[in-house]
This record gives sequence, structure tokens and C-alpha cells, in this order.
Amino acid sequence: METQKASIKKIATNHGILLGGILAVMTTLIYVINLELMTQWWLGVITFLLALTIGIVSVAKSKGSLNGFISFKQAFTSYFITIAIGLIISVIVSIVIFNLVDPEAAEFLKEKIMEVSRSMMEKFGAPESEIEKALTKMQEEDSFGVVAQLKSYVFQLAFYSVFGLLVALIFKRKDPNAAIE
Repeated sequence: METQKASIKKIATNHGILLGGILAVMTTLIYVINLELMTQWWLGVITFLLALTIGIVSVAKSKGSLNGFISFKQAFTSYFITIAIGLIISVIVSIVIFNLVDPEAAEFLKEKIMEVSRSMMEKFGAPESEIEKALTKMQEEDSFGVVAQLKSYVFQLAFYSVFGLLVALIFKRKDPNAAIE
């Protein structure tokens, strides 16, 4: 049983490091090539799908290492560890880039995000007073600061965990020959 736990944790850790590496490289390349890409909605979709896919692969590999049988808890643990490690690596890279290496990039992005937000609110017919209130609030926030990024990490982890529960439910398979636990 302990060997199984170690195997699941090792698989999940390796996939988490893979996910974190990919997200870190993506962030770094976008920073170097064109920082404005970070304001694009499709980047969030790609990131979500990538994380979800690697989380699912981690669960599938864990299930395979357990001869095709995995409990709900084991499946969720595999998924959660993968996502938690991958996201924290990505957050650390973002903190380093936007707080240590190039704080001006954070200000540039904040302005671009505000422009995109204004444009979207105008498209949806929001009153000018509401737009100004929202933009003022955005201006006051330090969305790329360490605390804000760590808060974002916690919320992302909670968001991805909902999907992890579904993945664990789909992948769980009880071994009919195993003793009742």
C-alpha cells in the first residue's frame, strides 16, 4: 500500500514538474516575444486545457501503475499534486519576472488589461460611470504583486480541483479482488 502511494506521488510530482516547466516556458516566451499576448482570452483557454490534460494523463498513468484499479482518493490525489506543483512553479516564475526582473512589464500589462476591460465593457453597453469605477479599482490593485499572485494561485487551485473531482470520479475503478478497505 505504501509503495502504491509512493508510486502515485512520484508520477504526480513528475507530471507537476512537467506542467510547471511548460507553463514557465510559455510565460517566459510570451514575456520575451510579445507581452501583450498575456491579455488574450485564448491564452487562458490554452493554459486551462494544457493543465487539465496533464492532470488527466497523471491520473491515467497512476491508474496504470496500479494495474488499472484506482480509488477516487488516489485519482484525485494524483490530479491535485500535478496541478498544485505545476501552478506553483508558474506562479514563482511570474513573481520573479514581474516583481524582480521587470516590474515595468507589470505596469505595462496592467494598462493593457485596463484597455481590454474598457473595450469589453463598452461592447456590452456598461454605463460610463460603472466603467470608470471598475477601472479605478483595477488601477488601485497590484495584480502582479506577490500577495495577489499567491491569492490567484489559491483560487486557481480551487477551480482546477472541481475538475479534478470529476476526473477522479471518471477514472476510479475498484479492484473486485481486493480486500474491503
